[in-house]
Amino acid sequence: MSNPNPNAEIKRVWIDSQTEDEILKGIKEAKEQSYYDSLSDSAYLRAKEDYLIGINFSRLLSIIFGRRLAKQLEEERVSISVGRVMTCVLGMIVTREREIRNFVKTKYYKIIGEFGEENNSFKAEWKATDNSIVKGSSKLYNDTGFKKIEDAKEFIKNLEGKKAIISEIKKTKQKENAPLLFNLAELQNECTKKFKIKPDETLEIVQELYEKKLITYPRTDARVLSTAIAKVITKNLNGISKNFNDEEIKKVINKIAEEKYNTNLIKTKYVNDSKITDHYAIIPTGQGYENYDKLDNLKKDIYIVIVKRFLSVFYPPAEYNKISITVKIDNEEFTYNNKVCIKQGYLEVVKNINEEDKKEDKKEINLDIIKNLKKNQEISVVAFEIKDAETSPPTRYNSGSIILAMENAGKLIEDEALREQIKGAGIGTSATRAEIIKKLDRITYIKINNKTQIITPTEKGEAIYDVINNSMPDMLNPELTASWEKGLDMVAKKEIEPVIFMEKLEKYIKNKVNKLVIRM
Repeated sequence: MSNPNPNAEIKRVWIDSQTEDEILKGIKEAKEQSYYDSLSDSAYLRAKEDYLIGINFSRLLSIIFGRRLAKQLEEERVSISVGRVMTCVLGMIVTREREIRNFVKTKYYKIIGEFGEENNSFKAEWKATDNSIVKGSSKLYNDTGFKKIEDAKEFIKNLEGKKAIISEIKKTKQKENAPLLFNLAELQNECTKKFKIKPDETLEIVQELYEKKLITYPRTDARVLSTAIAKVITKNLNGISKNFNDEEIKKVINKIAEEKYNTNLIKTKYVNDSKITDHYAIIPTGQGYENYDKLDNLKKDIYIVIVKRFLSVFYPPAEYNKISITVKIDNEEFTYNNKVCIKQGYLEVVKNINEEDKKEDKKEINLDIIKNLKKNQEISVVAFEIKDAETSPPTRYNSGSIILAMENAGKLIEDEALREQIKGAGIGTSATRAEIIKKLDRITYIKINNKTQIITPTEKGEAIYDVINNSMPDMLNPELTASWEKGLDMVAKKEIEPVIFMEKLEKYIKNKVNKLVIRM
């Protein structure tokens, strides 16, 4: 094979989907190869860092602790596998498991007041506020109840026969916009919840959907669109409308047109160039439908999930009526809260309304007693009751939620807004996280339940954790791993020179190796 012409001008094509339009656009906007040198430097350093940490510490810990571990696990020999990200993730899983194992449930007793009249009343929950006579008492559990039922009964006795006054009424309307679009981590988590599949299976499927021109590039951390793509987003909508023969989706798109919903996403939270590094969020291209019918049902279902999330951002927000009532008896406060969805908005698209949801929708705030309440009025006490409660242990990670925890530097953050705020402090990348979980499973450090996708550490995994925790515990710290990721990101953005990153890495490895060798 002859060498390429050294005088030839080389450019790199960058595309976000496999559609013809996108490929032609990529060729037209191709940039000089040198433009991407910093990305190449970052990728090379990532591979180098993973290799150097893995090869040095896996060998060294195996030599120092391998025999002892083999004896403990009753195996012929044990090698210890260490990885920059893998070891950190193992630490997250073992730590969570031990929190659950060591958790001791605490039983406590809440006090509920029923106010109004027979068959026309509402129930409100007591909490020890700053003015409560029991605030700070050792008899309380967390200001929400009493540790002993006898103390709860005694407290109720002190309230009986006293006047109850409406001290506050708040009636508000709340709007809730559709969530941000999918990045790979969010989609993997959603598919684990919905279809009970592992993250690597999700990645494999969306890669195929991408190659069949149905969706945009899947290995992305971004959950927003670029301004450029937002300006032409109606192409995607029109493509789905004209070419996708799914009745449910057609109804959704028809409603966008009939109700004249806003399709201009510019100046919305769904468009933000500053939150895109390489590729924008995963969305349907509106093309490739000649390949759709050949897909199996699971692949079709995952495609529909992506389409629904995309279409939901064009729908109006869901709307709720909220009411909050505070009842005072002396200095003790009872609070009633209710929230009822009055307009489905985007929920029409993304949620399958089940029977429970339908019942909830019909549960309107229409009690006469509530409608006619006024501030400072006296209200009758129907009854007090004591309700048993107990604390709950943390929940185990599943194969989807661990991906989210990795994206957020070891914290499983359920709240979407908060998750978005700390974005960029993750461990691993969208392209590698699923493979890390798969490897931990393959080398039997963790076990994943095939039906529930719940993750638990194995005996071997916990033994490896203990060895690392006793020898180089910072390898288990998500913040350290996240700081390395931040360094690689800085190289990619040309904020630091590759040589500076490498110097810090070499210094870290040498210091750690020297400390471990002394222990031999």
